Amino acid sequence: MAQYSDEELLSAAREAAANAYAPYSSFPVGAAVWPGEGQPVFLGCNVENAAYGEAICAERNAVTTMVAQGIRQVDTVAVIGLKAHPCYPCGACRQVLREFGCRRVVVEGPDGRPVAHDFSELLPYSFGPDALSGV
Repeated sequence: MAQYSDEELLSAAREAAANAYAPYSSFPVGAAVWPGEGQPVFLGCNVENAAYGEAICAERNAVTTMVAQGIRQVDTVAVIGLKAHPCYPCGACRQVLREFGCRRVVVEGPDGRPVAHDFSELLPYSFGPDALSGV
């Protein structure tokens, strides 16, 4: 069964960032989403658009690829911004990661080492599927 280290996930995210399409911001980002034990890693990069609001972030790109494969759970996401260390998920990405139960977020610190956070540190008091259980 596959188990990935934080370093391996960040390396995969870095590889994905190299494929980013960021002609407007010049801010390439890559993400590696790992659903958990025995699952593959799903990669995503940011893809911008001349209609700026139509861009998609690396994290959401990776999650949608994961969902397209029938997987509905995120254990860990690693995020690399090639021009910023650390590079954390934006608010929209945090909400999508919350939807799929993300447990951990790993970013590259200023010294190049992995910095891991429990997801609840990044999105405290979050709104998710469980909030709709009484609806």
